[in-house]
Amino acid sequence: MTATREILAAIASASPPRKFVMALGYAGWGAGQLEEELAQNAWLIGAPDSDLVFGDAYEHKWRHALTRMGVDLSRLQSNAGNA
Repeated sequence: MTATREILAAIASASPPRKFVMALGYAGWGAGQLEEELAQNAWLIGAPDSDLVFGDAYEHKWRHALTRMGVDLSRLQSNAGNA
């Protein structure tokens, strides 16, 4: 992941990286916030998987990532209600 112009220029060049994913967005944390969230186990962290990151099976990425971490999807609940 990067926010540098050099990487964007490389992607637009005649010989771009073999694999890349373009994503636009913004996420910001206050000082120490991310570290605190990690300490509270608020994030699920898994081993790197280039097929997951660069693969094109977008509809299966979430399920694949959780399954690789040993999460039993049938045990997940949501109290989000109906959209």
